[in-house]
Amino acid sequence: MSRARVHCWDDIAPEKVTEMMSRKIVTGERSLVAQVYLKKGALVPMHAHPSEQLTYVLEGSLRMMVAGEESIVRAGEIIHIPSDVSHQAEALADTLELDLFSPVREDWLAADSSPGR
Repeated sequence: MSRARVHCWDDIAPEKVTEMMSRKIVTGERSLVAQVYLKKGALVPMHAHPSEQLTYVLEGSLRMMVAGEESIVRAGEIIHIPSDVSHQAEALADTLELDLFSPVREDWLAADSSPGR
């Protein structure tokens, strides 16, 4: 039987993805949550993955292009991106957001082998 585990964002070192983006990751068996920091002007290029994604903007705003449709997602808003749908994001301001993926984004874990991720 699995046991509950408490994670503290302050105890997780940020992973620098690019000069404009960093993230912190916590995983479970079937889901992954990431705290993502994007500097104004950061662009996450068009991509798709088998994981369903929920992006919750905590601070700032994102211009999202999902399946050819543009949306502005602001602090306090969540965008749902279905599995295998092409999407990209541009930070319109310095942005802090949470991404939730199910199933786990194995490609994100392959780049990071630190404990607790």
